[in-house]
Amino acid sequence: MRVVLAEDLFLLRDGLVRLLEAYGFEIAAAVETGPELTRALAESEPDVAVVDVRLPPTHTDEGLQCALRARRDRPGLPVLVLSQHVEQLYARELLADGTGGVGYLLKDRVFDAEQFVDAVRRVAAGGTAMDPQVIQQLLSRRAGDRPLEGLTRRELEVLELMAQGRSNAAIAAQLVVTERAIAKHTSNIFTKLGLEVSDDDNRRVLAVLAYLDRDR
Repeated sequence: MRVVLAEDLFLLRDGLVRLLEAYGFEIAAAVETGPELTRALAESEPDVAVVDVRLPPTHTDEGLQCALRARRDRPGLPVLVLSQHVEQLYARELLADGTGGVGYLLKDRVFDAEQFVDAVRRVAAGGTAMDPQVIQQLLSRRAGDRPLEGLTRRELEVLELMAQGRSNAAIAAQLVVTERAIAKHTSNIFTKLGLEVSDDDNRRVLAVLAYLDRDR
């Protein structure tokens, strides 16, 4: 599996390269600036891109903007964002376009190699890998004009796990309840949010995020 990695801090970039190679990934390119990332994504045609949000030369949202442009040129390009920050506007655009695998992890909440590697593989396979804190920030932005307050505490827990890319079976195992109970919670969530239920887990997540992001 070919990976393009964008991280401006040398020690972290080198560490990620070594980690991914140790788990059998091929590093197609490891870059530190936005322009380098743009070229690498165009020339290397990776299976997945792992990108920091803030890259030179702007040190603002260069990495995420490069990833969005690359997905417009190559729809469905899997992108895993690895950052210290949640850039809500661009993150929601990345999640809501509905094509290809997407993920957003916070650097200080990645606690072990297996967690990170699993996220890279899941995104490369077309799934989602979302940090719960990222999801909470994205959902809370529309909490004032969407019926999130109508969800129970358990339904909110299920929604966050759905947004991480978990199946009903995985959510049931995490919450130590039956899969039938999760199916009921899921049905209630979609009813309260005015969304149609789908059997496809990734599409369910993207539909929720896209719906919450729509302007009225």
